[in-house]
Amino acid sequence: MKKKIFTLQQIYKEGILCLEEAGIEEAKLDAWYLLEYVTGIGRAAYYGRPDRVIEEEMVRKYMETIRIRSTRVPLQHITGEQVFMGYPFLVNEHVLIPRQDTESLVEEALKVTTAGMQVLDMCTGSGCILLSMMKKKPGMKGIGCDISKEALKVAEENAKRLKVETVFVESDLFENVTGKFDVIVSNPPYIRTDVIAGLQDEVKLYDPFLALDGKEDGLYFYRKIICESTAYMKNSGVLLFEIGSDQGEAVSDLMNAAGYQNVTVKKDLAGLDRVVIGMYNI
Repeated sequence: MKKKIFTLQQIYKEGILCLEEAGIEEAKLDAWYLLEYVTGIGRAAYYGRPDRVIEEEMVRKYMETIRIRSTRVPLQHITGEQVFMGYPFLVNEHVLIPRQDTESLVEEALKVTTAGMQVLDMCTGSGCILLSMMKKKPGMKGIGCDISKEALKVAEENAKRLKVETVFVESDLFENVTGKFDVIVSNPPYIRTDVIAGLQDEVKLYDPFLALDGKEDGLYFYRKIICESTAYMKNSGVLLFEIGSDQGEAVSDLMNAAGYQNVTVKKDLAGLDRVVIGMYNI
């Protein structure tokens, strides 16, 4: 029997079709990333020879990743990686997948940090915020804390992969944190509990519930962190949060009430409120 021949272009088109039929929004993009992941072939090589014949075993592996993605398993859980601030981060079911929105938080934090500063990343998860900052601004001293042991294992592995020396602490917010900081940065859980059930399957079924749930009004962790943070701030220390697009006013009010000054809301690339910044003078 004649062996069936498959080309790059054929299996890519088949991958797109399968994902489109499954209702995956970014079907073409995801099919491409999975093709690149399985074959190791980049765009230039693909467009140079789209008729390249692919081994049957590789075709089988590619279509299996497509099948898994079609069940709403996040792309990053299949590839095990997400690029954030230009760096590849290990991700799995124990951490929130880094989002482009969060890059706005890192960019604002970098504006107020210099070498030698003490930085605390509260609710560090994969460590993507702190580690990106330390890669961009070498010489800072960083601590990342999280309540999840499993998340901290991922953060520690990312630190090794990026060759960044930092400390990660298992802590329920400030419970096991000591010292004072020039900058405290945080992307805490901020989605209202009753909203989580309506999120995309990729989020509600695969992102850790602890990393999503901001309790009844989505502001629980902002209140706690803001209230407790003043005891850990150096003079003129800066607190920065990622926020939901409708939380700018509420979080600003909480920071003002706690004695933070020059509280400002910054927008992301989509023009939505994304970061709140304030300074604390002892």
